[in-house]
Amino acid sequence: MNERALRILLADDHKMFTQSLRTILERESFEVVGEAADGREAVTIAASHRPDVAILDVAMPVLNGLSAAREIGKVSPHTKLIMLTSFPDEKYVLDALHAGVTGYVLKTRASSDLVQAIQEVSRGTIYLSEGLSRDGLRSYLANDAKTAGSLSGREREVLQLIAEGNSTKEIAASLSLSVKTVETHRSRLMAKLDIHETAGLVRYAIRKGFIQP
Repeated sequence: MNERALRILLADDHKMFTQSLRTILERESFEVVGEAADGREAVTIAASHRPDVAILDVAMPVLNGLSAAREIGKVSPHTKLIMLTSFPDEKYVLDALHAGVTGYVLKTRASSDLVQAIQEVSRGTIYLSEGLSRDGLRSYLANDAKTAGSLSGREREVLQLIAEGNSTKEIAASLSLSVKTVETHRSRLMAKLDIHETAGLVRYAIRKGFIQP
């Protein structure tokens, strides 16, 4: 009996890129069970379809790839996570590992690396695209004390939505929270980051990869 085809979720806000990935994966006999244009949609699809592997872009609207990875880990714990991104910086790799991601593929190498990445993370190993420094990553893990690590998942969501230009009322509606609760999350994340104006939060969000400039 043939092995069951691995079931894949694709999440990227660039439709043509997603379609290109689907073509590559279906040619290799993977089953694409869903496509999402933002992180929130990716979480919803993961909850309903429980894919074997979710391939997520880092910079997506509504909920970025790292936050989506954390949420998918809750709603579909067996789903392996691959981050597909333009960011080669080691700090992004570290953030991804902290979010439960076990594959990190650069978009410039997607056509050559993605199939192998899926196969390796499905076996329970970690896959990093060629060119990402393992030594540098180990050094970064040993020496970096990230303030961002102290932010709760909800605070990260609020930070992204602030950086995307949403008002407090819009954030409250998006997250199904009260305005007062959003204001509390905003105050806490500002205190943790020691940043006390919106422009500073936007710069921080860009620097940490929550949004693209």
